[in-house]
Amino acid sequence: MSATTDRRPRLARLGRWTRDVLAVAGALALLVTLVAAVLDVRAFDQTRGGYEPPYEDWTGTPIDWTAGAVTSTGFLNPGRVVDTQLDCTTGMLGFSVLGVSVDYRVVSARAVAVHRPREACTDVGFDPQF
Repeated sequence: MSATTDRRPRLARLGRWTRDVLAVAGALALLVTLVAAVLDVRAFDQTRGGYEPPYEDWTGTPIDWTAGAVTSTGFLNPGRVVDTQLDCTTGMLGFSVLGVSVDYRVVSARAVAVHRPREACTDVGFDPQF
């Protein structure tokens, strides 16, 4: 049977070596994407401690709201894979992956005390209601 009349799917016509290389490349791409997503999530809040009112004695670096972009609704902090967002009107935190946005939760009392999103929103012209 010649290659022009071979009716098997294209992937089945590839050699075993080629299929193995494609499988390994796909697995590596998935692994790199997952690692990048984990790093994005961990980089968003780099503070520890101060989990009980009055939310003092925390360590680390609060979120630098000016490092991200100001959008029509608030702040957008682009990551490698996961973009984080803050709606300055409602205080809703969210994230987007591959263009799909998901609202996650309203900022906590600890986040308001430590990261000061109200002040950041006010500084760029929003009227925060959270």
